[in-house]
Amino acid sequence: MIGYELLARDGRARRGRLTLGRGTVETPAFMPVGTAATVKARRPEAVRATGADILLCNTSHLRLRPGAERVARLGGLHTFMNWERPILTDSGGYQVMSLGALRKLDENGVTFRSHIDGSRHVLTPERSIAIQHLLDADVTMAFDECTKYPATEDEVATSMRLSMRWARRSRDAFVERPGKALFGIVQGGIHRDLRDESAAALRAIGFDGYAIGGLAVGEGHDLMVATLDFTVPMLPEDRPRYLMGVGKPPDIVAAVGLGVDMFDCVLPTRSGRTAQAFTRDGTLNLRNARFAEDPGPIDPGCACPACASYSRAYLHHLIKAEEILGAMLVTQHNLTFYQDMMKGLRAAIAAGRFAAHAGDFLSRYFGAAEPEEP
Repeated sequence: MIGYELLARDGRARRGRLTLGRGTVETPAFMPVGTAATVKARRPEAVRATGADILLCNTSHLRLRPGAERVARLGGLHTFMNWERPILTDSGGYQVMSLGALRKLDENGVTFRSHIDGSRHVLTPERSIAIQHLLDADVTMAFDECTKYPATEDEVATSMRLSMRWARRSRDAFVERPGKALFGIVQGGIHRDLRDESAAALRAIGFDGYAIGGLAVGEGHDLMVATLDFTVPMLPEDRPRYLMGVGKPPDIVAAVGLGVDMFDCVLPTRSGRTAQAFTRDGTLNLRNARFAEDPGPIDPGCACPACASYSRAYLHHLIKAEEILGAMLVTQHNLTFYQDMMKGLRAAIAAGRFAAHAGDFLSRYFGAAEPEEP
């Protein structure tokens, strides 16, 4: 069975538990991104050791390589990648937007050329749901178009209404199975009336969870938070709420305060491969010369293997020498930082001190942070 249990509330912040067939997900939760059935530079066992309950994998990438049918023949995505806990699969909507001129979009779906070999493919709501079924996803996402930013209000409305028609088709195509969930995706850009229309359409269709899409696409922190402020209350109280693609720590803290339960982003792993480490005192660029003889750990308050056994000086050396181990260790640290951050937020909500905790976290994070990479 699946279900969402609200365990505590502090203002609008929520501490909950999502139950799926392959395990429970403690919320607020951060999902590491394993786009191509791997969280880059980390073994699944190492990802789980950080405290991650659930991963995100991508429908569009996996249908191109190695192919959903092949994954199904090999026992499904969990067996294929050696991850026993829940997996959420993105429907491919974001990739639809990012294809730009390489796509052709109509009522039926999207026709596009593979970035791998140029071959022609068609992705429809029905095909997206079928691929996610073949992958054996625990949480399947409805197929949508992630609205570009900036766009005119008419363009946003047209895109959103197409996504709502696709949401209905996604719901109809989804095969109910024990322990499996289907989430709808609210679109509507930064416009309150369009977000309200979208949320109402999804509530009428009925989903196991509700995602907020079309943010973190260039609108900036303040506008994103303002949009969340009026969008989150439009979603059912008894279902999990998932903010797609949002991953900077200040954005996550703000969204948790507004009632969001789930997050995903490539930022901790991508940053790990580009020498940026997240710490309680802000971000560090370990490529900088000032770390060349620094004997301390990345973050003295972190218990991850990188901090427990390796110095900033050694990591600086690995990065400058372009050794793979550097990316592996910084990625492990960043994933641990994110899971520790979520654990702290959950504890603060349960204790009724979310506002104080969030204020302390942000004050310290911004107090000594180096400029973040774009």
